[in-house]
Amino acid sequence: MPLSPAVGSPSPPADAPRRGTARPTRIPGGDPVLAARFAVPPIPGTFVHRPRLVERLGDGLRTSLLLVNAPAGAGKTLLVADWLATARLRGPAVWLTVEREDNAPGVFWAYLLEAFRHHGVALPDDIGSPARADEVDHSLLARLAAHLSRREDPVVLVLDEFEHVSSPEVASGLHFLLGHAGPGLRLVLISRTEPRLPLHRYRASGSATEVRAADLAFRPRETAALLRRHGLALSAETARALTERTGGWAAGLRLSALAAQGAADPEAYLKEFEACRSTVADFLLAEVLDTQPAETQDLLLRTSVLDRIHPDLADALTGRTDGARILADLARANTFVEPVGHSWYHCHPLFAEILRVHLAARSPGLERALHRRAARWLTAAGHLTDGLVHAAAAGDWEFAATQVVDRLAIGRLFTGRDADRLDRLFADMTPDARGPAPELIRAARDLARHDVDHGLEHLRRAETLLAASDRGPGDVPTALLNAAHLRVLAGRLLGSAEMARAAAVQAARLEEDIPPGLLREHPELPVLRLTDLGSALLWKGSLDAAGTALSAAAAAADGATTACPRHESLTRLALIDLLRGRPAQAEAHLRKAGAEAELAGLAPDSRTGAGQLVLAALAVDRDDLPTARAALDRAAGSAAADHDPAVAAGIAIVRARTLLADGHARAALDLLGGLDLLGGPPGGAPAAGPPPPWVREGVAVTVAAGHLAEGDPAAALEALERSGADGPECAVAAARAHLAAGESRGALRILEAIPERDGHGPAITVRVLLTRSQAAFALGDEAAAQRLLARALAAARPERLRRPFRDAGPWLRRLLHARPELTDSHGWLPPDLLPGLPAEASGAAATDDPVEPLSDRELDVLKLAAQMLSTDEIAAELFLSVNTVKTHLKSINRKLSVTGRNRAVRRARALHLL
Repeated sequence: MPLSPAVGSPSPPADAPRRGTARPTRIPGGDPVLAARFAVPPIPGTFVHRPRLVERLGDGLRTSLLLVNAPAGAGKTLLVADWLATARLRGPAVWLTVEREDNAPGVFWAYLLEAFRHHGVALPDDIGSPARADEVDHSLLARLAAHLSRREDPVVLVLDEFEHVSSPEVASGLHFLLGHAGPGLRLVLISRTEPRLPLHRYRASGSATEVRAADLAFRPRETAALLRRHGLALSAETARALTERTGGWAAGLRLSALAAQGAADPEAYLKEFEACRSTVADFLLAEVLDTQPAETQDLLLRTSVLDRIHPDLADALTGRTDGARILADLARANTFVEPVGHSWYHCHPLFAEILRVHLAARSPGLERALHRRAARWLTAAGHLTDGLVHAAAAGDWEFAATQVVDRLAIGRLFTGRDADRLDRLFADMTPDARGPAPELIRAARDLARHDVDHGLEHLRRAETLLAASDRGPGDVPTALLNAAHLRVLAGRLLGSAEMARAAAVQAARLEEDIPPGLLREHPELPVLRLTDLGSALLWKGSLDAAGTALSAAAAAADGATTACPRHESLTRLALIDLLRGRPAQAEAHLRKAGAEAELAGLAPDSRTGAGQLVLAALAVDRDDLPTARAALDRAAGSAAADHDPAVAAGIAIVRARTLLADGHARAALDLLGGLDLLGGPPGGAPAAGPPPPWVREGVAVTVAAGHLAEGDPAAALEALERSGADGPECAVAAARAHLAAGESRGALRILEAIPERDGHGPAITVRVLLTRSQAAFALGDEAAAQRLLARALAAARPERLRRPFRDAGPWLRRLLHARPELTDSHGWLPPDLLPGLPAEASGAAATDDPVEPLSDRELDVLKLAAQMLSTDEIAAELFLSVNTVKTHLKSINRKLSVTGRNRAVRRARALHLL
């Protein structure tokens, strides 16, 4: 709704209320009144109406002060003008554009009073008018405030370009008027700079509404609307990119749109837009840079090479000591420099881009020197990554590499938020960068990509250079320590536990010569070392030693740089638990690993595939084949499937077990036929020495099961013997082969040789007991067979290990037909495993039904929760919000009468919902 009276008209309506003498035509000092200063700027046809900001200003009328504060070209004035033109104000609006002459109090207040009258606000005669330009009678302000305080409808007073007012007297008078006019006045200040009003008081009392540069910045959709107003129908991606590059700065967007109108291909023009050679640059240089004093221009140009500016860093680049004052002045003046906290400042990206081009033209060659100075200041101040960026920009690779090595930061190339950034940075390191530090960086990057040959080549060069180095004894240990850590990783990748162990011992010894404070700054180094050592020992088959190293890594202090190796260590501890037949402990480690990943916000592609491998194996043991297949697919899609021999071998074994469970024995045998028992796993994983006993045993047991499924016990025994493995699972497989061949006593002798207490868990114990029960049943000792079966059922019940009973064969059904009471309290067994038994024995009545049935969506969520997916991952899989997933989980817990997702999964399995 337009203003009433009409905004921007040169004179008020003829019937506007008047009292007293005619309006003065001159101000104190004799100059005529310039009526153009009372005009509201017209809204151009290309203007974009922004409801979110108009609503913000409308809500701001509940406060006495509205401050619209932003740099030049941010769209402040037109925003307020658009608001006045469309708002339904209860009272009149008064507009005054302020000029520098208004720093004289008498001039300012004379113009303000005239603005009231111009816009139809009647003022009593006794208010008067200033007689002198340099002062105003305080009683005039008191009379004006008293008059306004009696109004029923507030006057909205807009003072545009208020940055011109620096007079304390004018600011003090406005503060007085605003404080005493009460609800009769609402003051809107449009300014590039902070006004001299006591803003802290207004904020503390809730009497101020502020619209700042960040609020005024265009969003991509608003940019798209602006481009359309200029006749440019461009893609959303172009609008987003232009918004990002300009920082949403209104003038920059409009000038870019105007320039693109004349281009043959506007979309291509904006993508390749050279801000430095455009009207945008002309605007910023003329309106901002050229208006500054020489020392301020020099600081802006020199600091344009920085992403963030600190006063001391600015001083290092200018060689002066005025950085703090100039930066504070620039921020107060909204000169495209804003504080970001802790004494740091940020320059608008488009302005900085134009300044850098201007710097290169004005002082060729200076930019590289500035980068070099910035690199040294930032690294000395503890901002290593930022310093390395500037060292790289300066081409000072020896300095950059030496800083990483001397500060023990080489682990940051493998883990932490800056890992990818540092990797990309050093990817540009030139071949002429020589010395131990650059060679160590090259070695680290190669090893991170599993390129062991090139990594070791660079590592040996570094060690040779260090041996011949003339650096002092106190300088070398950090480089040697970095080298030792890289050698531990190389040992892991080569499958050489001996190499990894020797390097780890050397690293621990070298740490004694490193300042403790420097070690504390990099907790990721020992965690990485322990994780790599534990992984190497796991591949060797030294499960106890591997568990010790991995447990120490997992117990390290949490943090951004330790999250990834701690997560990996926990999943490998779960794999060790799995190999020892301890499902509950494996699940506990997986839960901790998942919590670690979720808490640290690890991206899915940075998580190890070992966790999904363990989850798949547990699902097979529980006869949950859909979950097993889904987990296997995720494990196979992880980086570990291509580069980690333990994970690659495990995936092959568990996938073959899944095929066997599905009745595809030949497919399982064909799959494992490609597994080279002497050279490592298939699927692209590197050959890391001969497979360890646990891999040979896993392959042999699964191959033997495949041959038994095809009715060939002799082939099963041959496969077991050829493997050379002698663990308890191989013994059980051999006993089953003997039983299949009718050699029951031979099977019993093999089983009796298995130690009762050799540290294996229930998953192995259940298979041993079941096979012993089968042997006793075959020998006619049904009493012994029943006792052993009862023990097997009791051992399997807490873990819901269904698969061993499915695999047991027809003898188990015959035994349970004869003694159905053996299944009492074992309702978790699949009903189809126990044909002919009454319903209560099949598990249908072994547990109460849910309070109410689960919905299809709740079942979808529950199935993914059973696969150990995090809340975020479930949401991504089902295209739901995280909050929706949490709501479903709460509903599932209520319906199943449990607390916690793990109990819900166990309950659902007991109810055969999974």
